[in-house]
Amino acid sequence: MKIVKYPFWILYRIWFYILVTVPILILFPILVLSILKETWYPYFFKLARLWAKIILIGMGFRWIVKKEQPLDLKESYMFIANHTSMADIMLMLVSAKNPFVFVGKAELAKIPLFGFFYKRTCILVDRGSEKSRRAVFLRAQKRLKQGLSICIFPEGGVPDENIVLDEFKDGAFRLAINHQIPIVPMTFVDNKDRFSYVFFSGGPGKMRVKVHQFLSTESLTSKDAKALNSQARNIILEQLLVYRKH
Repeated sequence: MKIVKYPFWILYRIWFYILVTVPILILFPILVLSILKETWYPYFFKLARLWAKIILIGMGFRWIVKKEQPLDLKESYMFIANHTSMADIMLMLVSAKNPFVFVGKAELAKIPLFGFFYKRTCILVDRGSEKSRRAVFLRAQKRLKQGLSICIFPEGGVPDENIVLDEFKDGAFRLAINHQIPIVPMTFVDNKDRFSYVFFSGGPGKMRVKVHQFLSTESLTSKDAKALNSQARNIILEQLLVYRKH
């Protein structure tokens, strides 16, 4: 049966990269204009959300977002979620209307075309460099002062297919505590089934998102980062396990 699916999976992956590239090419002049000034980032963010919707719809994905607590468009947050798919970026963009900046791996800046905008709009981190990790805090502070939010996938990388949820790095939680912004844990339920990093896998279907109650960082110090990390991870892990049973 899998042999029959192989041609579909190959074409499906090729189609994904076409959907990623073509909207960028079409919107290229407007995208370039939107990144000329940092203060224009909210306009770039709106275009990025449009780009994400085109990809998700074009791939046959139907996203369903359930929120335990509404987001205030005037507030800044730290968005976190589990990381299992190339579609996680797109799903995060459509799940939150608050303009946010990704903190992501510096290697992604090498991707043709996508990398051009990625390195100019995201906060890049070289996880092997202590200097790079320290610089993230300064750049995040600047963005937060501009009224933006931050998004980090705290697993730090995509875990093995057999791992439901990898251990979380502390960076997102230290940042949130230092800047006294709420953490918004989000569970991406179906992304591993829909479009994982395993080449011969995936297919159209629903992508469920659970936006959990926010975790306050008020009055917390850097010493509380580990406990906050564990609390956020347990929330997402429990949700993943619940959905796996259904």
